[in-house]
Amino acid sequence: MKPMSTLHGNRFFFIGIGGIGMSGLARYFRRRGAQVAGYDRTPSDLTNQLQREGIAVQFNEDPRMIPDEFRDAAPEEIMVVRTPAVPLYSPLLAYWEGKGARILKRAEVLGLITRDKPTIAVAGTHGKTTVSTMVAHLLTAGKVSCNAFLGGIAANYGTNVLLNDDAVVNVVEADEYDRSFLKLCPAQSIITAMDPDHLDIYGTPEAMFEAYTQFAIQCDGPVLVHERIAGHFADRSQIGTYSIDSRGTPRAEHIRVEGGAYIFDLIAEGRELRGLRLGMPGRHNVENAIAASTVALRMGVSPEALREGLATFRGVARRFETRIRTPRVALIDDYAHHPKELDACIGSVRELYPGRKVTGIFQPHLFTRTRDLAPDFAQSLARLDELLLLDIYPAREEALPGITSGWLLEQVPMDKKSLVAKDELVDALASREVDVVVTMGAGDIDRLVPQIERMLNERFRP
Repeated sequence: MKPMSTLHGNRFFFIGIGGIGMSGLARYFRRRGAQVAGYDRTPSDLTNQLQREGIAVQFNEDPRMIPDEFRDAAPEEIMVVRTPAVPLYSPLLAYWEGKGARILKRAEVLGLITRDKPTIAVAGTHGKTTVSTMVAHLLTAGKVSCNAFLGGIAANYGTNVLLNDDAVVNVVEADEYDRSFLKLCPAQSIITAMDPDHLDIYGTPEAMFEAYTQFAIQCDGPVLVHERIAGHFADRSQIGTYSIDSRGTPRAEHIRVEGGAYIFDLIAEGRELRGLRLGMPGRHNVENAIAASTVALRMGVSPEALREGLATFRGVARRFETRIRTPRVALIDDYAHHPKELDACIGSVRELYPGRKVTGIFQPHLFTRTRDLAPDFAQSLARLDELLLLDIYPAREEALPGITSGWLLEQVPMDKKSLVAKDELVDALASREVDVVVTMGAGDIDRLVPQIERMLNERFRP
């Protein structure tokens, strides 16, 4: 299959190709027969996989490293795709601007793809990766062929993108950062949460809420929103609500934990499905399952296939991912980087492991987020029994005077708390009495998790 006519050219160069969203688009165009190459700062599992699939990836910004077939091509044959995180002074960006190539942001390209066929878009300050992945899995289980562009690695498939030549629908994660989701044109949408975030972009919570309202307006069909945020859409038609606590539909009832798994009844789309078993842990994921299941039923997935799909759903890497579960020790890794996400993660740990000591390791993500939400972070982290706090992961930001992990730690109202350097973390954890360990954060804390896992397995070897 050839690339769509709306995206002219047959060569795509991605600046930031190792990102979770960018790599998915790179694979999409490669699948459709285009030549694909790109740049990223450092090698990773994703860039290694792209290279194995025949995509050229360079790790420095020297334009001379660009493959000859791209350098020698006419400008109108090249589409350059960049992320908002790419600085305007990037040598690669300057090179392609000088050549006269067309340059689009990732969100603009994804928006063009959503015009290709009906699209289900999942937005929200948290939960969107799990819900979009769950929707894609339920559609797949129900034999509804889809393309899916996900913000994480789906455990069932080992990839962040599902591609099918006979797809009848797209499933996309709609990112609110940089107002990217306003480039999408969905046929139906889910909005999971709207807690203030990315205030470096929006300035005020009200401006962020307005962007979500505009996202809902752009949807051609039904919009399913969490009941907690329904008030923001009170004057909009085609709005439905969901939540565990709802008395309307869709809703979940009789939620309980049996054998370490969540069991619940689902009332949705005129059906009552009893005794559904969710394959991934976490009470918040029952709420996610309500939304995903409702959309799947609308798309024609049978109740039987839905039941099987929920039971076999293994979740997303780093979304409440259980790495160790034994009677003596447990290790859970989660992408939580917002106070509400910390609350959901720690609350689910408490429910699954009642009465046990919970040691949390948290890496704050972004100086601006830490500054803007510090009181909420402090209260959320205080729900742990012991806290090991890492330095702030800067990502795209420069340091802010006075905004440090030490500053945040002082605000956490608990006794057993410590500031720990990354290179000292495993030893610090090894010297402590631990029971249930949870690692949380959206930076590079995931690179420490395998080391923690090895240490705990050796320490608690049967």
